[in-house]
Amino acid sequence: MDEQALMGLNPNADACYRQRALAYFEQLKESLDGWEVCAQALAKGVYSDDHVKFFCFQVLEHQIKFRHGSLTAAQQQLIRDTLMKWLQAQLMNVHPEKPFIRNKAAQVLALTFVMEYLTLWPKFFFDILNLVGLNPNGVDIYLRTLMAIDAEVVDRDILHSPEETRRNTLIKDSMRGQCIPALVESWFQILQTYQHTHSELTCQCLEVVGAYVSWIDLNLIANDRFVNLLLSQMSMEELREEACDCLFEIVNKGMDPVDKTKLVESLCQVLQSAGFFNIEQEEDVDFLAKFSRLVNGMGQSLVLSWTKLSKMGDVKVSAEALRAVEAKVPLMLQLLIHEDDDISANIVGFCYDYLHVLKQLLMSSRKQTWRYDSITGSYLSCMSAIMLAVMNKLKYDDEYNFENEGEDEAMFVEYRKQLKMLLDRLAQVSPELLLEAVHRVFNATMQNWQTVQFMEVEVAIRLLYMLGEALPASHGAHFSGDTTKTSTLQSMMRTLVSCGVSEYQHSSVTLEFFETAVRYDKFFLVEPQHIPSVLMAFLDHRGLRHSSPKVRSRVAYLFSRFIKTLHKHMNAFIEDILSRIQDLLELAPPENGFPALLSSDDQLFMFETAGVLIVNGESPAERKQALMRSLLTPLMEAFRMLLAKLPQEAGDERQAVLADCLSHAVGFASRTSKVFSNKQTVKQCGCSEVYLDCLQTFLPALSCPVQRGPLRSAVRSFLHRMIICLEEEVLPFIPAASQHMLKDCEPRDLQEFIPLVSQITAKFKNQVSPFLQEIFMPLVMAIFEVLSRPAEENDQTAALEKQMLRRSYFTFIQTIASSGMNEVMASQGAENIERVLFTIIQGAVDFPDPIAQKTCFIILSRLVELWGGKDGLVGFPDFIYKHIVPACFMAPLKPTFDLSDAQTVLTLSECTLTLHMIHLKRGPECIQFLQEYLPSLQVSAEITQVTDTHLLPSGSATAFNIFFIYLFERAESSSSRRKYRLI
Repeated sequence: MDEQALMGLNPNADACYRQRALAYFEQLKESLDGWEVCAQALAKGVYSDDHVKFFCFQVLEHQIKFRHGSLTAAQQQLIRDTLMKWLQAQLMNVHPEKPFIRNKAAQVLALTFVMEYLTLWPKFFFDILNLVGLNPNGVDIYLRTLMAIDAEVVDRDILHSPEETRRNTLIKDSMRGQCIPALVESWFQILQTYQHTHSELTCQCLEVVGAYVSWIDLNLIANDRFVNLLLSQMSMEELREEACDCLFEIVNKGMDPVDKTKLVESLCQVLQSAGFFNIEQEEDVDFLAKFSRLVNGMGQSLVLSWTKLSKMGDVKVSAEALRAVEAKVPLMLQLLIHEDDDISANIVGFCYDYLHVLKQLLMSSRKQTWRYDSITGSYLSCMSAIMLAVMNKLKYDDEYNFENEGEDEAMFVEYRKQLKMLLDRLAQVSPELLLEAVHRVFNATMQNWQTVQFMEVEVAIRLLYMLGEALPASHGAHFSGDTTKTSTLQSMMRTLVSCGVSEYQHSSVTLEFFETAVRYDKFFLVEPQHIPSVLMAFLDHRGLRHSSPKVRSRVAYLFSRFIKTLHKHMNAFIEDILSRIQDLLELAPPENGFPALLSSDDQLFMFETAGVLIVNGESPAERKQALMRSLLTPLMEAFRMLLAKLPQEAGDERQAVLADCLSHAVGFASRTSKVFSNKQTVKQCGCSEVYLDCLQTFLPALSCPVQRGPLRSAVRSFLHRMIICLEEEVLPFIPAASQHMLKDCEPRDLQEFIPLVSQITAKFKNQVSPFLQEIFMPLVMAIFEVLSRPAEENDQTAALEKQMLRRSYFTFIQTIASSGMNEVMASQGAENIERVLFTIIQGAVDFPDPIAQKTCFIILSRLVELWGGKDGLVGFPDFIYKHIVPACFMAPLKPTFDLSDAQTVLTLSECTLTLHMIHLKRGPECIQFLQEYLPSLQVSAEITQVTDTHLLPSGSATAFNIFFIYLFERAESSSSRRKYRLI
């Protein structure tokens, strides 16, 4: 072997040595016999360097994975001999190999097993077991190999091809018949032999048993000998967690519901007798988390058995299963209320399923009043206990970091979501019970909120918030309908907004107050007298002026929602609100140096809120115009000043900061217009002139020589909004704006500009025909220029940008064609028209992008409709027969045309409609051409006969569709698409 190249395998080697090592690795992989050098090195133990050993296994792995089928019988035998010699050498080693070497060796052994077990090496496991016996080093490799085989053959998280899935099924079937009993016996011997001396090996073996039990005969494991051994290991500190996991996998195995019930019950009896159910005496929380998972598995298995048996109508056996479920409920509750959240979280699944059982029982017993009363009484205490547990576990602890949330905080948030699921399920079982419990907890807490810890106050308000989803109402109408529910919710909301809890000095309570006020914003329609006090909470130190940036940010969004819902009740407060938030509506200058109260994203909500207040108020149009102008004028003034500064700045970083600020100014102005739905609503408020002033202020940014990207993007977005708000008043500004936006474009610039032109085209149609005729070729040429720019072969970002630009281009052509503005293209001159048409043909055939292909066929069909008749464009009929008809066959016959893809099927449909449109416009001439053209495709006589008998006599869209499906299904079934020749 190349010793100098091997030096580069060391992580600390110089770059040149590492490069040489990589090249040598590739050389050995590609060489037909280079791998044999590595095999000999492993078999003879030539190298002591761990990295070289790993390298040799990698070369061997590549050979087995990709070239095994092409090896001679002698070479395949060499691989087997190498692996067995290496394994034999491990038995003698005083110090075992590093774990990463052992793992790689196990992977190579597993790959060899997968390739050869069914044919060349059926005694694989017997050979290994005979060799390693109970040698600890050998047992370690054996167990690692079993886990690697599980990953290759069984693991459902790994995707396999249909062929691999069939192979894996055959391997498992063969193993069940040939070697599984021997493997199970080896596992028992390993567990028994090493449980006191080699805990690591024992844990590995338990993991193997857990992995394999899902598909082997359970009787081999679920017997007295094996289960007693596992239970004894549940009492051994170093083994108990793995033993617990192993029992969980046994319980989780799919099987007959009666047998599953018996298995779980026998296991529970043994565990209970051994004292494992006395969890209050257990101090090891890691073990208890595993045990909780085991109990969860047992409980869910019993619930599933009960469900199946109930559906089968077996009353006696299903009653036994139900009793078994109920017997586990006390243990479930103990685990649910445990102070450790991991232990509690692991039992939530069983709890959730059990509540579903209660729901089913209550639903079935409602038909029998006497039985319903007895069942309700027996389960009421259980539901109350679950409810109390959920309410307690929802509370934050003292260590939760609200200002800098990390992994622990994220885990608690996920845990809260699980608890919410339980609360929702409780509401399905007994909404009255939940409402009453929340009401009781809420009132008790709110009466003494000043003296209660923050987590108690927060959870009380949180429970009220959660009722909004647990007791759903159409469109948030929680305060109409069922009197009990509405009066209780109304009472709690009245208490929330009037008891002063919004003054509580903790951010979690503050946020929960505002979240709940907005969730139940319809309450203020019923009791509007509370609006002023809540408005003040939003506007003062409790909300938008809070000391926490997180609170201020969230409140800005919630305030926007609150105002949108209640804008009809805001008339008396509009100018006061605008005055109080005035400083929050200022464009924060980049040179200020002081952190703004709100981020620019938060300010977007504030500007939208201001727009809603101004426009929906009852003031006359003149006053609305004045208020809107006072809102937007500071933005325009700041914009002009910053735009003048921008070109004078020398540094890129400084320029980017200014451009960002300018973009925010445009975005804020745009956001105020969201309240308008069309030009009429803008006119009614007298705001057209203000937005025209904004437009004139912002458009000069398009000619700024620096920071073009962000400025163009901002102004383009504003133009989109103004087309909606000002309609034709925008048109005079479009030509000059377009010229600037087409200058020195990047792919993203064009991609974003095309939707603007498409919006103008679709909205104004013939009104903008002269503009479109003028801009059409400059835009097309700009697109061609960008698409023709060279890019690195592996540059996925550039490739995606070009694909998206190509799609946008075809969508633009489709918009023009679909708007009936054929004169836009027709006026471009024959050479330009031809060039554009060829790009559409190219898009339909050459690019494997079904979305773009579909658009291209829609365009071609429309152009045939416009120009394909007798009075159409001169020369277009020739183009139809020379290019469009062949495209209809060339595209679907491409190997990349995947008929299992939904978009591709739609493309084929558009392709069919295009041919049908040609037939409609050209009549018998089209049929005659197809009779002459189809034989040139070298299709079979059978397909030609179908053409003559089905397609040609009718020429209907259905006939074309049937013909195409038949043609391409035949092409797919014969796997001969590449053989079709198209002229």
